[in-house]
Amino acid sequence: MAPKIKRHERIIALVRENGFMPIEELARQLDVTPQTVRRDINLLCEEHLLRRYHGGAALGEALETEDFMLQKNKLQIEKAHIADAIAAHIPDRATLFLSIGTTIEAVANALVKQRNGLSVVTNNIHVASILSARSDYTVMITSGVVRPVDGGITGVATVDFINQFKVDYAVLSASGIEEDGTLFDFDYKEVSVMQAMMHNARTRYLAADSSKFGRPALVRMGDITEFDALFTDSPIDDVLAKKLEDAGVECVFASRELEG
Repeated sequence: MAPKIKRHERIIALVRENGFMPIEELARQLDVTPQTVRRDINLLCEEHLLRRYHGGAALGEALETEDFMLQKNKLQIEKAHIADAIAAHIPDRATLFLSIGTTIEAVANALVKQRNGLSVVTNNIHVASILSARSDYTVMITSGVVRPVDGGITGVATVDFINQFKVDYAVLSASGIEEDGTLFDFDYKEVSVMQAMMHNARTRYLAADSSKFGRPALVRMGDITEFDALFTDSPIDDVLAKKLEDAGVECVFASRELEG
C-alpha cells in the first residue's frame, strides 16, 4: 500500500475514533509535518470524507452517513430502556421539545406507546414521522435546513422557531460527555438549537447511553448539571455521580428501573 494511502486511512481512523483531531496532533502521531497533514486533509475533504475546521478536521458527509447507520444499530436494547424510563417520567398532555439523535428517536417510539395527548416541537423529521402516527398528538416541526445524514433540522431559523415556545420538558442527547460532566456535540448549529430548547423548557432530561461517556466531540453544548435528570443504561463514574448529587440532578439507570 502506498504511504499516502496508508496515511489517509490512518487519519480517517483517528478522526473517527476521536470525533475531531487537531492538525498538530495528527502530525505528531503520523510523524509527518503539519503541512503534509493539511494537504492530506484537503484531499480527503474533496472526497467528502473529512470536513475541515480551524486547526483540525472532523468526519465529512460521506462517513457521517455511514457512522450514523452504525450508531442507529448500536445499543438498541439499552436505548429502548432509556426511552421507556423517560416516557414513564412524562405525564399525559405534556408539551415537549425532542431533539436529534437515535436515542431521541427511541424516546419518540416509547412516547407513542405510553403517553396520550402530547404536544411536541422537534427538529428531527424522523421523530415527527414517528409521532404523527398518533391522532391525539400535536406535532410541530421546526423550520431550517435538513441534514441529509440524520434528518436533523438546524440553522438560525430553527433557533428562532424554538424561541417562540415555552414547554414542560426538553428531552435531549449529547454526542460526548467528558469526565467533568461537560457535554459536547459535533455540529455547532445543532448545539445552538439544543441550547435554545434547554432555555425554553421548564424541565430538562438528558438521554445518554454508556457509549457517550468519555467520547470526545468538537463543540461545547453545556454542563450535565444544567439538566434536571440524566437517563442512562449503566452506573457512571463516582466523581460524576457525586457532582450530579451535589447539583440535585436525578440519575436514572434505566435497566434497573425497569427491573424494579
